[in-house]
Amino acid sequence: MEKIYHTYINGEWIKKSSGDKIEVENPATGEVFATMYTSTIDETQLALEAAEKAQFAWQMLPAQERANYLYAIVDKLKEEKEHFAKLLVMEQGKTLVEARYEVDDTIRYITYSAEAGRRIQGAIFPSEAPNEQLSIHKVPYGVTVGLMAFNYPLALIGRKIGPALITGNTMVIKPSELTPVTASEFCRVVHEAGLPKGVIGMVVGYGHDVGAYLVENPITKLISMTGSTRAGQAIYKAASQNIAGLVLELGGKAPFIVLEDADIDKAVEAAAISRYANCGQVCICNEMVFVDEKIVDEFTEKLIKRVKKIRVGDPMTDVDMGPSLSPKGLEHIENIVKENLAQGANLVLGGKRPEGKQFEKGNWYEPTVLTDVKPGQATVQEEMFGPVLPIVKIKGYEEAKELLNKREDSLSAYLYTQNHKLIMRSIQEFQTGTIFINKPIVGYIQGYHSGHKKAGFGGEDGVYGIEQYLQKRTIYMSYE
Repeated sequence: MEKIYHTYINGEWIKKSSGDKIEVENPATGEVFATMYTSTIDETQLALEAAEKAQFAWQMLPAQERANYLYAIVDKLKEEKEHFAKLLVMEQGKTLVEARYEVDDTIRYITYSAEAGRRIQGAIFPSEAPNEQLSIHKVPYGVTVGLMAFNYPLALIGRKIGPALITGNTMVIKPSELTPVTASEFCRVVHEAGLPKGVIGMVVGYGHDVGAYLVENPITKLISMTGSTRAGQAIYKAASQNIAGLVLELGGKAPFIVLEDADIDKAVEAAAISRYANCGQVCICNEMVFVDEKIVDEFTEKLIKRVKKIRVGDPMTDVDMGPSLSPKGLEHIENIVKENLAQGANLVLGGKRPEGKQFEKGNWYEPTVLTDVKPGQATVQEEMFGPVLPIVKIKGYEEAKELLNKREDSLSAYLYTQNHKLIMRSIQEFQTGTIFINKPIVGYIQGYHSGHKKAGFGGEDGVYGIEQYLQKRTIYMSYE
């Protein structure tokens, strides 16, 4: 019998026995293991009003007191690390090893924000008249909204509530309708940590109803959203009515560029790690390889051997890759691969559901490699968010740069070369938010995660991420 989870509003659990509900499936088995009732518009309004009521008192606490509440959440997460890791496996499908890393990342996000409480800085500038002071103070927005993607159900919460709360904002979170259970469990931790009522609330629903209401509501002063470019565009438009602040981390299609002088073995290893992590469901994943024609055969041969070593299976066990999250996501992957094969691509590995009884149910897809892919074809044009790697032959740095810079989904890119002149040029010339140079996928807490063009607005992590949750207030003061 599946467990019923609840939404969290004004420090209380909203328990229901009827109404619209979401059945949460285990991606590895397709079995429903949990149920959560969706929030009504009235309940969503109540969550916003509770956050508004709590916000000023929260803002007026010394930053270090706010930090102490965040540390209390961290302590609870540390105590329940294995519980949350296994919950992530059941709900999202990532391997247990990856899930443990996600819990650790969540702890780091919140801890970093708590530590930043002592480092919120303003400024004092010289006045142009005697007996005056000109100062810049940093103040919170007020009520903020956090909209989460499904691929990191816990880490994205930590990534957003940490900087929001330490800077004096309150936050109403809405998890993806595909992964609401982890969010509900996180709110239990918040409750046990003793946060004041309304500082964190959670509602559950779909983007077109609950999500839209949160974004368009005049109580909402800032929206932080991780998701698709299409959803980001809708939020950008809807938020304009109230001129709400925005932090948007949107879709990406990262090219992995391998030039002729690259260390091929290191590039192959990094390409595999950066593509198949979390079954390819990472916004900064390697979505396609652009490899110089002079080394494409050697690179491809070694990559295929490496990808064949990826162990797919029950994510609770010692494997390298679990299932995709949803049947809809799996269908999307299958359709793109079929389209690209019809366009002339060559399937050299994978391209189907794995064989065996354990794979008959759930959202499984083999690690897949395509060759002879052209820049204008399906797997290069559309974000796949799955374990499929197309290989595109290029004629060097200039062509790779041209292919990269004409894209609008400019979240990240990878570059493998030993040419330091090209490395320095890439820093200036690659029009993207993050560049991994001779390095596989990574995300340090003290870095900055942001996109260029249609890949985002604002950003998260590090000192610059904290800044996104603060407004500047200028004070002209005469003391004559």
